[in-house]
Amino acid sequence: MTSAARRWPRHAAAMALLVTAGSCVPPPAAPDPAPVSRPPPPAPAPPPPALVRTHFAFRGVAEQGGALVGRAPDTAQTLTLEGQAVPLAADGSFLIAFDRDAAANQRLVATLADGRAVERVLNVAAGSWRIEQINAPYRGSASSDAEFQRRRPAELAQIAAARRVDHVTDGWRQRFRWPVTGRLSGFFGAQRVYQGKPGSYHSGTDIAVPTGTPFVAPADGVVVLAASSPFTLEGNLLIVDHGMGLNSAFLHCQRIDVRVGDRVVQGQQLGTVGATGRATGPHMHWGLKWRDARLDPGKLAGPMGG
Repeated sequence: MTSAARRWPRHAAAMALLVTAGSCVPPPAAPDPAPVSRPPPPAPAPPPPALVRTHFAFRGVAEQGGALVGRAPDTAQTLTLEGQAVPLAADGSFLIAFDRDAAANQRLVATLADGRAVERVLNVAAGSWRIEQINAPYRGSASSDAEFQRRRPAELAQIAAARRVDHVTDGWRQRFRWPVTGRLSGFFGAQRVYQGKPGSYHSGTDIAVPTGTPFVAPADGVVVLAASSPFTLEGNLLIVDHGMGLNSAFLHCQRIDVRVGDRVVQGQQLGTVGATGRATGPHMHWGLKWRDARLDPGKLAGPMGG
């Protein structure tokens, strides 16, 4: 073997070692990839807009001698009935009522926050009243009673002042109940016509019960008049304000158990039935008024015992 041949294996081994060592060197690191631009997540969908009610809602029947509890359109700022302002409660509720002789059509207008007006014409149903035709001329005893004439103006002024008081109370929202139950002896709206000339109609409902029978509040309210002595016509008179211009009058009481300013709740005893004032026997005369409109108690309280 020549010297060159003897050197080749050594040289080949060195080359192999070099190649092997070179294969262990890691390649240079690749640069970081550029960040991927992603769109922001979509914003959550807004809640659906609240429904705005643009109509009136009512509980009750529009009829002579009756009342309606209503709800004005949303955002209503003012309300009028036949041009007269009607107060709105915080929740948009209101009370309107119709006299025994109310016109057949009543215009209700709500003015909204944006200035728009929402109008509703109410068709007021005619009431059914007991009418008695009398051929004899009318002879009213009150007109010939000098004492009655002397005292009556001051009594009427006291009654009117009491009815102008308007307390914050929710009795007007309630379903009324009868203050006492018994035999109906006088009907709201009943009227006698003397030789073609109508006399005054009966402005309340009479319930005949024995003297001393307790009577109760037909709805929540505040006492605005409690007679300290009998009135010439009404006797011991009690008036309770139910709010929103609605009030109850209780005539001919034997005894009154509450005082002016007292807050009363539905069903609370107010006094006892009597025959004071101009009464032919013991009975409760229950009268209801909304502003100047006289109402039929039976239309607010429903059938007795029902």
